[in-house]
Amino acid sequence: MRKKLFLGALAVASAVVLGACGGNDSMSGMDGDHNADDVTFAQQMIPHHSQALDMAKLVPSRSTDPKVVDLAGRIEKAQDPEIKQMQGWLTTWGASMPGMSHESMPGMMPAEDMTTLEGSKGAEFDKRWLDMMIKHHQGAVDMAETELSKGSNPEAKALARKIIDAQQAEITEMQGLLRS
Repeated sequence: MRKKLFLGALAVASAVVLGACGGNDSMSGMDGDHNADDVTFAQQMIPHHSQALDMAKLVPSRSTDPKVVDLAGRIEKAQDPEIKQMQGWLTTWGASMPGMSHESMPGMMPAEDMTTLEGSKGAEFDKRWLDMMIKHHQGAVDMAETELSKGSNPEAKALARKIIDAQQAEITEMQGLLRS
């Protein structure tokens, strides 16, 4: 009896492993039709969006430009629900959040840059914040483009498209604010 249970468990484990080795094919029937690229997208975009929220929360007490304050508020309103959505996917997919270096993701700001930003005020803060957020948003766009090309989950791909559209528009807006 024990041998049959062991062999049955081994067969199930083998099927799971082989199913996971299917490259970019979706893992149909396994935790919500996704692939490893969908998981990576969510695992990386959550801390990426979290840093954008940290940056946005600095604005009201440091900026002197109402347009920058408004933009930061819109970034918070958009990205906080997206974080919750991606956390839900990871739970559904049985994936966890690995510990990873912020600098390993496109557009993430090193701790020293965040410290310098936190110590700034007024026009100096606004310029630094806009410069950093443009780079940060471009990193998110790059990550979302990877999801569109390699991911398989329709919801994740739809969010990637939404991120690209919104953040490219905000990049354009921020470039305009820097010029004015």
